[in-house]
Amino acid sequence: MAKAKEEGAYTGRKPTAQAKRAEIAELLAQGMTKPKIAEALGISVASVYNVLKAA
Repeated sequence: MAKAKEEGAYTGRKPTAQAKRAEIAELLAQGMTKPKIAEALGISVASVYNVLKAA
């Protein structure tokens, strides 16, 4: 894996929850609860909290 990283072939797993940051913010602004946001977007509740904390 280290060799692949050096060659730029391995970049790791794509952050799925971070990619939905705008959707999370929009649903939260609409008054949706964090558990409902997680359910609607197919991510965990912890991921919703992590995205909001990072924002």
